[in-house]
Amino acid sequence: MATTARDGIVETIKTVVYALLIAGVFRTLFYQPFWIPSGSMKDTLLIGDFLFVNKMAYGYSRYSCPFAACPVSGRILAREPVRGDVVVFRHPTTGSDFIKRLIGLPGDTVQVRDGIVHLNGTAVPQADAGTFEEIKEPQGSQGGMPRCANDPVGTGGLCIKERYTETLPNGVSHDVLNIANVAADNTPIFTVPAGHYFFMGDNRDNSQDSRFSVTSGGVGMLPGEYLIGRADRIMFSSAGRSLFFFWTWRAGRFFKAVD
Repeated sequence: MATTARDGIVETIKTVVYALLIAGVFRTLFYQPFWIPSGSMKDTLLIGDFLFVNKMAYGYSRYSCPFAACPVSGRILAREPVRGDVVVFRHPTTGSDFIKRLIGLPGDTVQVRDGIVHLNGTAVPQADAGTFEEIKEPQGSQGGMPRCANDPVGTGGLCIKERYTETLPNGVSHDVLNIANVAADNTPIFTVPAGHYFFMGDNRDNSQDSRFSVTSGGVGMLPGEYLIGRADRIMFSSAGRSLFFFWTWRAGRFFKAVD
């Protein structure tokens, strides 16, 4: 039994090493590794998820192009992003990499009313999906504490969020979380300009996204040239403060597709 357990640990370590080597080789040309630092995309993505971003999904932008001949601005379209894609992009003012879900396409109107997204005047349906539960404790390298619908919760207590399955008009379904009634649950009507996109985090009450202007720390209407690529697959996931703490790796998230 001891030998079997040791062999399992060795194989897991080898898997992670191989993933890191692949990331180093293909980062420039095809894929970019991305480490999830915050909880804005729970429960689709967890703090400590390590994933690959497909830089060729939408064509090359100035932030994803590996070749000197690529344009310094604008974007060469391979195809338009699809509503519901989980996308990594460059923040237009801070230069930081963000990851959110694409909700609104060019020409769409987007409004949130009582926590429900309305696209082009029609409510996007949500179905009750139970709860999302985690331990209230410092998470990831930043040591942030999760927010809970059942707050106040002490450290080490069970942190609960309401969970719903949201289905977009093109049939893409994904979970969204609700923590509380907040100001961003009710927004004005946004009209997405040509060549721009509207993004939201799945952890709706814990996401600075297109509901917020760039001057207030949000994303605003994002120009397409800032897109880096689509998040396709989680390679592995660590629940600890470092990816090297192998005893904190989440076994169920190895090579998990991002939906």
